[in-house]
Amino acid sequence: MDDEIGVQTMPVFDFNHTPEAEKDPECTYTVFYSNKHEASLEDPILLLDNRKGLLQHHSSGSFTNPVRGTAFEWKEEEGTKSVDILQIDARFISLLKWMGENHINVRLSGADTENGYAVYKIREIAFGGGSKLSAEDGFLQFMIERLLTSDAPSGEVPDEEEEETGDSMKLTSIQSITDFMTCAGRTLPDNIRLWARRNLAVAKSHEVSAEERRHAQRALSIMMNIQWKGNYFQAIDPKEARKILDEELYGMEQVKQRIIETIIQINRTHTLPAYGLLLVGPAGTGKSQIAYAVARILKLPWTTLDMSSINDPEQLTGSSRIYANAKPGIIMDAFSMAGESNLVFIINELDKAASGKGNGNPADVLLTLLDNLGFTDNYIECMIPTVGVYPIATANDKAQISAPLMSRFAVIELPDYAPEEKKVIFSQYALPKVLKRIGMEKEECTLTDDGLEAVIDLHRNTSGIRDLEQAAEHLAANALYRIEVEHVKSVVFDAGMVRTLLG
Repeated sequence: MDDEIGVQTMPVFDFNHTPEAEKDPECTYTVFYSNKHEASLEDPILLLDNRKGLLQHHSSGSFTNPVRGTAFEWKEEEGTKSVDILQIDARFISLLKWMGENHINVRLSGADTENGYAVYKIREIAFGGGSKLSAEDGFLQFMIERLLTSDAPSGEVPDEEEEETGDSMKLTSIQSITDFMTCAGRTLPDNIRLWARRNLAVAKSHEVSAEERRHAQRALSIMMNIQWKGNYFQAIDPKEARKILDEELYGMEQVKQRIIETIIQINRTHTLPAYGLLLVGPAGTGKSQIAYAVARILKLPWTTLDMSSINDPEQLTGSSRIYANAKPGIIMDAFSMAGESNLVFIINELDKAASGKGNGNPADVLLTLLDNLGFTDNYIECMIPTVGVYPIATANDKAQISAPLMSRFAVIELPDYAPEEKKVIFSQYALPKVLKRIGMEKEECTLTDDGLEAVIDLHRNTSGIRDLEQAAEHLAANALYRIEVEHVKSVVFDAGMVRTLLG
């Protein structure tokens, strides 16, 4: 899907509604389909006919009146100049139509290639072609970035040098939402596009209550600010994946191997694995760190669901708009915060998902999220595609997890660390990490051999390494205090000092 996948001749648009509109349109360009996420000379937004050499690296003008065969034009002292569009990326047809209809003045960045003048940047400029950008350029950059991250529409096409980001913008007003929907066209999933039309009609209607209009506008703002991505995923680098896991987890070679074996399926299918990961083990064994590491490997944003704090399914699914204080659930909030539909859901304490105290069982809601069939929030009232959601759950006791939930995961059990492993973790990872964070040199806080043995012995009955990390914090803080107050050069902790300090 990374390469161009076809070229198709399309009818052109009469942006100015000229008197010649009744004649058959003269098709001046073809449409190509691409899923490239960045525009460049090699993968442009559009190609212009520059055989007469009229276009420079920066050319200012507007898109207008392709029926006459003049797709981009500008004014010079000797009169109006114009060039034809040769090719357009299918994702940008609606945007160019919108810019033409609204007479948006733009500056093109591009250069001549063997296929034509390749345009890779479009910036809105002030009236008259000045260098001062209008406030609306933010919307244009937002649209361009969104369209570049979208998949090319399948078959049917809908009826400057400065580095700028447009995605800091949020669509909140009815006008900005309307413009976005117009420009996005068929790059939006069909069900979401149709849902958006219905809600936009409600938001603009004077036949419904102000409350209904407010809810519709809020729902639209949430949905349109999410990038609805496809289910294609780039292959992962096994060496890079192993490096990331090693940074987060000491030892546990079999666990790391199993994780990589599970997610490396992406390299053949270019889709997420059919099963998520369920990490089972005592508290403090690094389950959450592994989950964050996998999100880094997949290069996806992540969000957490803490099932111990969820007592009612409505917390996950949201509430109906019939209530004045209605709002989306935390699953929908997660999509909104991530700003895209592809993300890692880290579900902490899955073994407590069935212990809801309200009406219904939160575990049943999770099943709809994990089935890859789509998730529906009661407030949004639209099925959300979940093919880009990868779940990673943690649990202390898998016996408390229902069979339907268990069937959605590849189970990986994390054993507790042996005393010798804890020695290495404390001396080579936990303590150096703390010292580096608070700006101390390694030589300023050290332990004798029996001091290290004392640390491990004091935590012999605790699972995981969380308590060891807290012990490192305590020792480092004490050493820093003595260096700053008592003006000693360094502190060496022996067994007696460790037992006195840590108890």
